[in-house]
Amino acid sequence: MSLAHRLAQNTLDAIIGRFDLTEHGNPYKVLSSPMSPESVGTVRLFSGGPIHKLVYIGLAVPMIGLDSHMVFAFTAPDSAVPHFTLDSVLAGPHFAFHLDLIPRVDLGANLAYIDEVMHPLTPLVETARDIEGLERAHLTPRQLAVMSPWMLAYRASEDAFAQIDGHVAQYMAHWFDIVRRGVSAETIASLNHTDFAARDQRNRNAIFDPEVDKVWAQVARLVGDDTSEELRELLRTQALPA
Repeated sequence: MSLAHRLAQNTLDAIIGRFDLTEHGNPYKVLSSPMSPESVGTVRLFSGGPIHKLVYIGLAVPMIGLDSHMVFAFTAPDSAVPHFTLDSVLAGPHFAFHLDLIPRVDLGANLAYIDEVMHPLTPLVETARDIEGLERAHLTPRQLAVMSPWMLAYRASEDAFAQIDGHVAQYMAHWFDIVRRGVSAETIASLNHTDFAARDQRNRNAIFDPEVDKVWAQVARLVGDDTSEELRELLRTQALPA
């Protein structure tokens, strides 16, 4: 198991165990590709308690040196609690990752939400910058705008990648705490909107738009246009599949 796979698997297991999630399918979907006679990946789907939908997508194609894993844990559409996401990738000899809590409000207009939900991550952002062997990922302003300023998104050497486990664990621990206690009533009262579900749907539409995130073009080349669209729909749609 690669470092990228192990990090994603440990993160997935921690979320499943913390909230005693139920898996839908075993797995939910097996991914195939014209590039390989064998399966190139799996989709796993979970739900339970405060976690409305947890999606894992793993893609592994040894012939092109790809070992890619995404974990996206969605809280309820009408909740102010952020979503959690981790991408953990080995492509050839190089590693990459992104780690974030996806805010449920527009941050620039909601300072109390920043201070309670996002700002506690600031020391982790600052210490990540000091890890030798990390190089900022080349993301467009549009990609950055639909995530959060606390997103860690880096390319990494193997030694550097091996050092980010603690950052992932601490982001996850902070998120666990918010999920457990909820966003405070005082912060909720201060927000400039309360239609979290509508805002969440617009945000998901942007995050998983292939014109915003060009990685979906690579996914489509690997698994086909129809399957790529099916994966995006699973991530975009707030409801669990029937």
